[in-house]
Amino acid sequence: MPTLGDLNMPSMRRSTLQLRRLERLMDVVFALILWRIFMLLPRPDGETAQWASVLEMVTQSWDRFVLAVLGTVIVIVFWLQNNSLLGRLERTDRVHTALSIFQILFLLIMLYSIGLSINYGGDVTTRLMESVAALLVGLMAYLGWRHAMSRGKLLAEEVGDDEASATLEENMAEPITAACTIPFAFVGPLAWELSWFLYPVIKVWLSRRRAREQ
Repeated sequence: MPTLGDLNMPSMRRSTLQLRRLERLMDVVFALILWRIFMLLPRPDGETAQWASVLEMVTQSWDRFVLAVLGTVIVIVFWLQNNSLLGRLERTDRVHTALSIFQILFLLIMLYSIGLSINYGGDVTTRLMESVAALLVGLMAYLGWRHAMSRGKLLAEEVGDDEASATLEENMAEPITAACTIPFAFVGPLAWELSWFLYPVIKVWLSRRRAREQ
């Protein structure tokens, strides 16, 4: 006579397969966003080129290159975070998948704001949009992991309670950093760009706080 565990095996396999599909989807989205940021960069265009040389193009459009580099770094940080979190899961469920889809949505909004900044010049609105979008991307990742470790029980067997709690706290650095950049969006572009370098400081602070609690 089949046990309850046997009856749940097909559902478990579907959840695991769904996680693999979600991982591939997220990787494709992140890769396409990086490609799109690269394609947004200014470049000579044949006879209609605005610059006499590549050096002139870079010197006259340096601010657009800085925005592109900053956007690329932010996306890579979130990509690494996403791989770290999904790599510790055994399966997914509807709630976790929905949070991941919202994360993709906010990533695309962040890409849109980066594109506006590169093509039309950054202002308070585009800086604020990018900071809020990054905050929501990090928040969705945080909520997804919190659901996975508590209500969803989606973690891999080798992930213990201490590691799960440490991972939850470590991944607060991304949304906290994005939240800290919001007031700097009203100060000016340089202050806003430099405020993103608070990320390693916040990361170290969270790590030390966790160590003290233990």
